[in-house]
Amino acid sequence: MSRLVSPSMLSANFLHLEKDIEMINQSEADWFHLDVMDGMYVPNISFGLPVIQQIKKKAEKPLDVHLMIEKPERYIDDFKNAGADILTVHLEASTHLHRTIQAIKAAGMKAGVALNPHTNVSLLDDVLVDLDMVLIMSVNPGFGGQNFIPQAIHKIKKLHNQIESLGARTLIQVDGGVDDKNAAELYHAGADCLVAGSYVFKSADPMAAISKLKKA
Repeated sequence: MSRLVSPSMLSANFLHLEKDIEMINQSEADWFHLDVMDGMYVPNISFGLPVIQQIKKKAEKPLDVHLMIEKPERYIDDFKNAGADILTVHLEASTHLHRTIQAIKAAGMKAGVALNPHTNVSLLDDVLVDLDMVLIMSVNPGFGGQNFIPQAIHKIKKLHNQIESLGARTLIQVDGGVDDKNAAELYHAGADCLVAGSYVFKSADPMAAISKLKKA
């Protein structure tokens, strides 16, 4: 089982973004988690391609891009060109999910699918072997700083069992309300990668916070 940490740049200081990128580069973090929101699929609007292009210039670790947008298949090549290494789309936002997964892989990126708190993991049965990663949302998507939804633990365990039964190598990522108090339980349930925004960037020592998640 992996123990990956992907700090969410949505919580970074955008006035000093280069400083926060450098902190991630020097930390024990594995990826940069980039949340793209369109104000339609989720109520919030975040950042898009130009910001990702700039982060790519300084990032020394893979860009883990999470699209919370309607019809994400329209922008697959754009995000590849902007520097995405992993591209995650929402099952609920992509009508032809299998086609979208294939297109992400054809563009040379790893393919992820995210599930909202109300979405059953069994809906991924027919595409699980095609996926590099599944993102379990442990909050409702759209805003940072929300409280963890405990039911996510059950979903992680169920998904982990599905992946094992198929002999797949799909990673499980968890995003929402992650901190040092639930990290160990999440890894134990089967999570491979933890996304953390507020916990990392609002900490007095972000590098130490990342280290705590890695060692949970």
